[in-house]
Amino acid sequence: MSGLALRSKGHWGYDDAFLAACRDELTLRPEDLAPGTATVAEDGAGRVLGFVLVDGDPPRGRLDMLFVDPPVIGSGLGRRLFAEALAIARRLGMSRLTIDADPYTEPFYRAMGAEVTGSVPSGSVPGRLLPLMAVDVPPTAPPAGAPPR
Repeated sequence: MSGLALRSKGHWGYDDAFLAACRDELTLRPEDLAPGTATVAEDGAGRVLGFVLVDGDPPRGRLDMLFVDPPVIGSGLGRRLFAEALAIARRLGMSRLTIDADPYTEPFYRAMGAEVTGSVPSGSVPGRLLPLMAVDVPPTAPPAGAPPR
């Protein structure tokens, strides 16, 4: 999954030096995957197509990671993983998620109902600021087929 995260980040045209700077922050460790906090999307052959990870302590949580393999970006998988992040947060008793968004992903998160609330320093690149976004976790799941909000 760490390799998928780097490939997904690289989709936005970042150079090798930038991706090398992000490698540690995008490397998943066993302790990052507490039960009930992550969902992995696979194809019929078991190939990982994307994943989402939520962390934090209720009532506030954080969308820690959401990555989609570049060949399936634009297929709707990101929307489904975002809906799953909201479902995870709801099960964990969270009412709001924050997102340290890559600037290229800000439009996606806006489309999902998140809003920019400020900025936050990058954990990988000194001096770089990322949009800090937040979204309320609805108390119930949206109807099947409805876009997440």
